[in-house]
Amino acid sequence: MNDVSIDVPASRELAGIAERAARATGDRLRKAFRSRPEVALKRDFHDPVTEHDRAAEETIREILERECPGSAVIGEEGGLRGGADGALRWYVDPIDGTANFAAGLPFFCTSIGAVVGDRVVAGVVYDPVRDDLFTATLDGAACNGEPLGSTGAAGDRTAVLVTGYPNARELRRSGDRALRRYATFVESFATVRRPGSAALSLAHVAGGWADAAYGTSVNAWDVAAALLLVRQAGGTYLPLGGEPGGQDWDAPGYVACVGGFDLAGSVLAEAAGLPAVGSET
Repeated sequence: MNDVSIDVPASRELAGIAERAARATGDRLRKAFRSRPEVALKRDFHDPVTEHDRAAEETIREILERECPGSAVIGEEGGLRGGADGALRWYVDPIDGTANFAAGLPFFCTSIGAVVGDRVVAGVVYDPVRDDLFTATLDGAACNGEPLGSTGAAGDRTAVLVTGYPNARELRRSGDRALRRYATFVESFATVRRPGSAALSLAHVAGGWADAAYGTSVNAWDVAAALLLVRQAGGTYLPLGGEPGGQDWDAPGYVACVGGFDLAGSVLAEAAGLPAVGSET
């Protein structure tokens, strides 16, 4: 994988490696689920981690490093390792939705995205509770081998919005403004849900099971795989708040929606700082 030009067969090969690595965590996570594992804290009490996060990441690293020697693995728990050839980078979140996992709520996943050069070329989001494997390659997106088509509601009034907004950091940054924005979401959308995993929420947008998603505090390992899922399924993923010229997966926020959704006419457009309907681009 030293060549930064990746074709469809190579993309599928990388996706297959990611699938095997993600599935390798499944038995452990299903067995540990609802065991109320001991929780440690990272940044603060809103940011938990368990022994299973760390063990699952090590399992994934072993497989990726064995099958793609020289590639870099950037994991939520272990940071950057490897990268001798500098071409292929894996972004790994062993459990996206750790708080749900630790409490026994069945909405969490393993996320693995493969990046070559300046684009995501393969991605996997694995829901071990439902045994749902979402896979994105350069020629499409699928769940358990069935093609995904990201279609759903056309506008806010009939749409389901999934979001993690506002979290505690957003409330500290924006205070009442964040609460007013959330109130606008609740008033404007048919339904608003805060399920607790950005990667799995975006996978559901790719599947058309949620219509729109909005987030403001994510990391590359949360979204690298999922943004490709949404786009390859026919939906829209727009990064928010990133550095000029930066990569989509490095942006700290996003707005996403199913194909055919009127994003320009949605309250999400203002929240995301998108051009108003009818304005010049």
